[in-house]
Amino acid sequence: MTEVRAKKALGQHFLKDLNVARRIADMISEGSLSAECREWASLPVVEIGPGMGVLTRFLVNSGRDVTAIEIDTESVEYLHREMPGLRVVEGDFLKMDLDTIVEGEMVLIGNYPYNISSQIFFKVLDYKEKIPVVAGMLQREVAERICAGPGSKVYGILSVLLQAWYDCEYLFSVPPGVFAPPPKVTSGVLRLTRNGRTSLGCDERRFKTVVKTAFGQRRKTLRNSLSGMIPKDSELAKWDLLTKRPEQLGVEDFIRLTAALQQPK
Repeated sequence: MTEVRAKKALGQHFLKDLNVARRIADMISEGSLSAECREWASLPVVEIGPGMGVLTRFLVNSGRDVTAIEIDTESVEYLHREMPGLRVVEGDFLKMDLDTIVEGEMVLIGNYPYNISSQIFFKVLDYKEKIPVVAGMLQREVAERICAGPGSKVYGILSVLLQAWYDCEYLFSVPPGVFAPPPKVTSGVLRLTRNGRTSLGCDERRFKTVVKTAFGQRRKTLRNSLSGMIPKDSELAKWDLLTKRPEQLGVEDFIRLTAALQQPK
């Protein structure tokens, strides 16, 4: 296993356990995906934050077309030196136009830097038509939040927005000791596969606003947190749904609520 120096400013802890790397790479293989999703098993793979390439080697060895996006110059130099055939794009993933990285659809994977993992998944939403499969490892609490259902204390904005478009699976946990240096938290591995939804049936921007506003005051009932959006003389003001708190609503509830808020008085 390669000894590496962590780039703490990037929030990056480099994976060193080959068995864990192999399991993560296998999550996007044809044998691991459901029958409905196997058509995506041959798509190009984009890895975020490859570091010293522990996961990258398994992806390349699978025969897939792999592009690695890395912001750290030392890691980029290492990857060019050790994997000369690998396409490496140096830069900040959050600032990239993904249409310039891969033409058409792609699979996203990585050992995501903890300090930007939520931002990465918000960006996935911006490119949901382009990214049918997302897999990888991040802080366990964030992974659990993404996959949580209504009624859970960790169910929130990312849960609703991602689950509107993806089937979200929390697959397994990873202890700190498999990283160099070991983080102070446990990691979680998840996989998102795009569901069959092609339209929300309501304005998507409005949907995001409703979800974010509701969870921005999650201790309040929806009638209170969304009061600025509900006309006082609207029939909507009488909905029983509004007596609930946001964590009690499923994705379909939020869609129905958003559609109703779009209706004229």
